[in-house]
Amino acid sequence: MRAIRIVAIGGTRPEAIKLAPLIRAMRGRPDVEFLQVATGQHPVLFHQALREFGIDADIDLALPHDDAGRFSVEAEQRVAALLTALRPDLVLIQGDTNSAWAAARAAHRLGLPVGHVEAGLRSGDPAMPWPEERNRREIDGLSTLLFAPSAEAAANLAGHSGRVTVTGNTVIDALNMIKPSAPSQVRDAGRKLILVTAHRRETIPELPNVCRALLRLAERNDVELHFPLHPNPAVTREVTVRLGGQPRIILEPPLPYAALIALLCRATIVLTDSGGLQEEAPALGIPALIMRTITERPEVVASGNVRLVGLDPDRIVAETIRLLDASEAYAAMATAHFPYGDGDAAERIIAAIDRWWATSRSG
Repeated sequence: MRAIRIVAIGGTRPEAIKLAPLIRAMRGRPDVEFLQVATGQHPVLFHQALREFGIDADIDLALPHDDAGRFSVEAEQRVAALLTALRPDLVLIQGDTNSAWAAARAAHRLGLPVGHVEAGLRSGDPAMPWPEERNRREIDGLSTLLFAPSAEAAANLAGHSGRVTVTGNTVIDALNMIKPSAPSQVRDAGRKLILVTAHRRETIPELPNVCRALLRLAERNDVELHFPLHPNPAVTREVTVRLGGQPRIILEPPLPYAALIALLCRATIVLTDSGGLQEEAPALGIPALIMRTITERPEVVASGNVRLVGLDPDRIVAETIRLLDASEAYAAMATAHFPYGDGDAAERIIAAIDRWWATSRSG
């Protein structure tokens, strides 16, 4: 049987992190011809994240990324042209970004099978988050292989024509690969560290409220807030103006993945609107308060490690203080859980691809 030709396409930092375990495993196999394509959606952060795993992209389309609508159109066109030249047996994509959406559409148009890593996530609200909820629904409908991170995600794929496999989430693989080299994996004995991230489109209009909540929390002498800033200028500008110069609020540039995980390991509480931290915090037993009203990751709420608190500053402050001051409430959220497996998602995905490839070749 000839080697299977796989082209993986991604463009954002989370895609790089979650694809990295698969890339490393596939590049070590003589029966796989593998290429990793970068779209340019996160032109610096994508490559930076891959290199933390000792990986480089094979092709960089370097698409303009400042306008999301223009990016999606150009990405679909350029990816289609590339796939026409390469003619892979499988196009592998991850998540629900505009890069993944454009790649799935291009591959489907050319009649090429799509493998979707992290399939089946649903918030239940088509507009929240936007455009990710639209993207993930459309990608799942175009995919031949659907790699669901949980049984709940797999249930959302009932009725889809693709092959569904529950694999866990490759972010846990990535976490396990990075964590041993992350420095300072102990929590500070003095002030309690609160890790903050906020960058989603729906959060940006509410950043003044988020900043008000953080300022109130920073009045406590027993806390220190670390806020790595997203490179989006709208986020950086708003947060810097409102929080810059506060002695117990540390604003930082975007952190490499290992540095972020080192900070997470030291954190007492996470305040975030991120998807990835919802997945990583439970595996480390770090209570996470999610500044959103809904999540496409209900497993983490069911685990007890995560609570949705929305964007009202009074509630953000109240829920955070509750965890800081009530030891029983904190302990109830601080036990590690693994709703997305314990680090064998890449192995399961590759096994599912092998089964599909063997069947498709014999058929």
